[in-house]
Amino acid sequence: MKYFALFITSFAFAQQTQFVDFKSVSAQLKLNAKEKSVSGNVNYEFDVLQPTDTIKIDAKNMEFTDVKLNGNEVAFLNTGKQLQIIAKFIKSKNQLHFNYLVKPKQALYFIPIENSEIQIWTQGQGRYTSNWFPSFDDVNEKVIFNVEVAYEKGYQAISNGVLKSKTEHNNEIHWQYQMKKPMSSYLLMLAIGKFDKKEFKSKSNIPLEYYLENKDLARFEPTYRYSKRIFDFLEKEIGVGYPWGVYREIPVRDFLYAGMENTTTTLFATRYVNDSIGFEDRSYTNVDAHELAHHWFGDLITAESSTHHWLQEGFATYYALLAERSIYGDDYFYSKLYETAQQLKFASRTDTIPVLNAKASSLTFYEKGAWALFVLHESIGDKAFKKAIKSYLKKYTYQNVNTQNFFDEIKKVSNFDLDKFQKTWLESTAFDTPTANALLSKNKAIQVRLEVDKLKKTPLPEKKDFLIKTLNSTVYHTVKEAIINQITNEKYEAKKELLQIALNSNYLQLRQAVAANFNQIPEDFRTAYETLLDDKSYQTQEMALYVLWKSFPDQQTKYLDKSKNWIGFNDYNLRTLWLSLALSTTDYTAEPQALIEELIGFSSTKYEATTRQNALEKLVAFKLINDTVLVNLVSATTHHMWQFSKFGRDTIRILLKNSEIRVSFERILPNLTPDEQFQLNRLLKE
Repeated sequence: MKYFALFITSFAFAQQTQFVDFKSVSAQLKLNAKEKSVSGNVNYEFDVLQPTDTIKIDAKNMEFTDVKLNGNEVAFLNTGKQLQIIAKFIKSKNQLHFNYLVKPKQALYFIPIENSEIQIWTQGQGRYTSNWFPSFDDVNEKVIFNVEVAYEKGYQAISNGVLKSKTEHNNEIHWQYQMKKPMSSYLLMLAIGKFDKKEFKSKSNIPLEYYLENKDLARFEPTYRYSKRIFDFLEKEIGVGYPWGVYREIPVRDFLYAGMENTTTTLFATRYVNDSIGFEDRSYTNVDAHELAHHWFGDLITAESSTHHWLQEGFATYYALLAERSIYGDDYFYSKLYETAQQLKFASRTDTIPVLNAKASSLTFYEKGAWALFVLHESIGDKAFKKAIKSYLKKYTYQNVNTQNFFDEIKKVSNFDLDKFQKTWLESTAFDTPTANALLSKNKAIQVRLEVDKLKKTPLPEKKDFLIKTLNSTVYHTVKEAIINQITNEKYEAKKELLQIALNSNYLQLRQAVAANFNQIPEDFRTAYETLLDDKSYQTQEMALYVLWKSFPDQQTKYLDKSKNWIGFNDYNLRTLWLSLALSTTDYTAEPQALIEELIGFSSTKYEATTRQNALEKLVAFKLINDTVLVNLVSATTHHMWQFSKFGRDTIRILLKNSEIRVSFERILPNLTPDEQFQLNRLLKE
């Protein structure tokens, strides 16, 4: 899982695994987009390990019918959170059958898109799969899933495992997927949409399927530029073959996070679907590698509790970085480690929760976990590290693990002091800067970076010659970016020469650092700064266009004419900015209403949350507010993406301070949906 989600294991429920072992489940599912419901016919096979009187399956807000144990009707209790089967269970093999119906409140989402079409996808990380499929919140209960999905013709329906059959019934296609090995329930997935796919084979002959929406086929190459290469690299680097038979990657709209490592099928956010220009700022490479690495560290072996969550996120983060190293080189690798070291040092001033704690932050689990592995790898050597990893994965295949299990394998190959290592990297919130710097300093670019950072408080005249020399050198671009960032608050005349050197470089990232260095452009730097408008970077173009437009009112028409056909990323960042600036430029357009309607249109439910937020931010900032804008803001508060709903609430709170806008909100209230009325009423009463 990429960022912000941890799973929490219920100790009480975990006790069931001592009495019952669920082996496999077969399910036939039907999804109703109009009703936003899932119905299913489910058959579980399980072994009773010790006598018990109740067996529990997590199932939130579901209705059950035709519940049978070994073919016979059985007493059951539906608590609203669990399906509880009540009988005198003895050691035995059993079959449980039931039908269910649910309208999921979370974890399965029906996303309306253009032309009355829809995407449906799931996100089960944590304890959420039981919102749409009767399953197990306990990650220690691993099951072999076989799922058949029925949906209307014209759509692709994907679940975990190998596609065994695809049959047509009336106007429906039935897709039958089969897993051969067990996995935790949080890795169960569905994705339904109108996708095209391209198929490849890995060096080890694993089928690789890469999906895109039909409209995005021209973006296939930059989106999946390194995907096959990453797959082949990780198989070789980890030393254990990919364990799942098939691998797919599918971008879905309004996904909650960057990506999710559902077994055999990674779902990821459409923000990473890019053309070659967008690739420069929003490459899918890291997310791609991270989620694939989870198919070993998380899917094949799963942390027994969130205390040991670093065994998943730390490992996936580290192996993703190793994959990127194979693509972008050592300087990139060490620069990324350097950046995360700075973040961790800063966070350690206030963060009181270490890696080995269920409440640790994402930064700690991911980045400090990765740093711990880097230190361990460097300390015991590549050969010993790879041998331990291979042994660790093979010993605990399809099982649950803890940190001690991993350490036991390290002990077999090295006498490294694991007690000290654990105290320093896993149990302490401090960051071991001396050790980190010693390892980082093996890289020449980092040696220079450390010199640059030591000069932060040195007056510019005293360090200027060194900075100029470094900017003119062949050192890695992140070192040069650090120089430009270091002089942000210097007076223009003092730093002009350094900025000009940076602008003359061919590094997009370095030129982007110059773009971000100004809020107001001096006249004698205007021509040089204008060259940024032609950079092959939507992010740079966005910054440069806005700063130039703001700095030179007499040149606004020229800048708007140049950028009038820009679109930008798939969230329309450049188009929404252009519309905002055009509407705010005196006498630029004879038809402002058409532009207003276009910008407001981007804030509507026709678009993804990122596009809507882009548009709403600009409409509010440039005071282009009418009732439709207010309605779209309230609609944001009901969105399933917490980031977008929070933005909606926070923006409304600010606007309500204006008495006229408060009256407007009260006026639109009766015409809102019940959910929207609830959210707005709550904000009005604050």
